Amino acid sequence: MILPLTAFGQKSAGREVKQLQSPQNPALGIVIHGGAGVITRGTLTPEQEKEYRVVLEQAVLAGYKVLQAGGTSLDAVEAAVRIMEDSPLFNAGKGAVFTSEGTNELDASIMDGKTLKAGAVATLKHIKNPISLARLVMQKSPHVMMIGEGAEKFARENGVETVPQSYFFTQRRFDALKRIQEEEKKKAEAEKAGKKVSLVESKKDENRHGTVGAVAVDKFGNLAAATSTGGMTNKKFGRVGDAPIIGAGTYANNNSCAVSATGWGEYFIRLGVARDISAIMEYQAMPIQQAVDAVIQRKLPALGKMDNEDADGGVIAIDKFGNIGISFNSEGMYRAYIDMNGKPVVQIYKD
Repeated sequence: MILPLTAFGQKSAGREVKQLQSPQNPALGIVIHGGAGVITRGTLTPEQEKEYRVVLEQAVLAGYKVLQAGGTSLDAVEAAVRIMEDSPLFNAGKGAVFTSEGTNELDASIMDGKTLKAGAVATLKHIKNPISLARLVMQKSPHVMMIGEGAEKFARENGVETVPQSYFFTQRRFDALKRIQEEEKKKAEAEKAGKKVSLVESKKDENRHGTVGAVAVDKFGNLAAATSTGGMTNKKFGRVGDAPIIGAGTYANNNSCAVSATGWGEYFIRLGVARDISAIMEYQAMPIQQAVDAVIQRKLPALGKMDNEDADGGVIAIDKFGNIGISFNSEGMYRAYIDMNGKPVVQIYKD
């Protein structure tokens, strides 16, 4: 059972804390993202931009139709994420990036804000829709996370669709792997000769980001969050990022909000970004947009500076009233939501 939200409508530090969120009508809501990064006008051709906008609209409408039909927020976020997993445009499912070994390893997680139950999977190689397997882990096992061969065995036992590794192949992602590996080879050779060479390809946002996610609130006032990713291009040693880590890349709590993140996973893990946003709302009664900005615009960059790195990325969030928060410190983020009139709004750039 979830404890009551003490900060809302309660006295704190000798003062009355007002409920800052204001209900919307209708309360149904869904927000999705398809990754953050250096996405400025001119980066995409008109044809590419149209492709992204079409899939983002399809995904957000799929989730919203579930909500309109009386479905749960869990059903809605799973439906939306599956569409993005099936698209080669995003770094999840079909469009996943390649590891250093030339394979694809997928991670995903989902969380129920009503019960705080969660399911996560990591380093999958043959699961067509990792988000659906993450939900099965949550609902049909006593565990929160399963990885690798064990997770895939669990998937087969539960009739989850599997695919050969070749299903995930896209030329664009494979070419990115080869460029990075060639760059690393040249760097090693240069360092042997006493020269300093900085890596460029491996730090490009398109090779580090592209995670997809969704957050939603249903007619019952219940929240849910879901996130799915292929990780980083050329990742090594079974690396796992923030997407399947509950509290880092995914979090949902009816007492606060539902959050899905995208960005440089190691920093999101170190900060516990998704849980931190929830905690700020719960303990400080901060409105949702202010809460996401506090973490993404201030805390995240500050941690990156400690390492002399740009800790970039973004989040989407929603509360039980349907208020949404979107924040990113990169040049752009693929995102979409349903507005007050029930219409899809698709955005890519910062402005």
